[in-house]
Amino acid sequence: MKDHYASLGVSSAASLADIKKAFRQQASLHHPDRNSDPGAPARFRTVQEAYDVLSDDDKRQVYDDNRRRNLLDSPIDVARVIWQNYFNRILEN
Repeated sequence: MKDHYASLGVSSAASLADIKKAFRQQASLHHPDRNSDPGAPARFRTVQEAYDVLSDDDKRQVYDDNRRRNLLDSPIDVARVIWQNYFNRILEN
């Protein structure tokens, strides 16, 4: 399961305004027309997908429910994904 909050660099308590701001920053940073890095298009799509889910109240509620359920069902797998996302973000910078 992708962590859309980590993709945008916001907390799960972020407001819609915070999500929009983070999306604009990340999209600008990773847009293929502005970033020649080979991984930029994939990162841009990830950011766009995260924004599509988190900016829609219904999709966000379903995502949050699944996220909580997965955390309870498989905490080791969730912890592994969180750490991988964390280290990938550190290594990108």
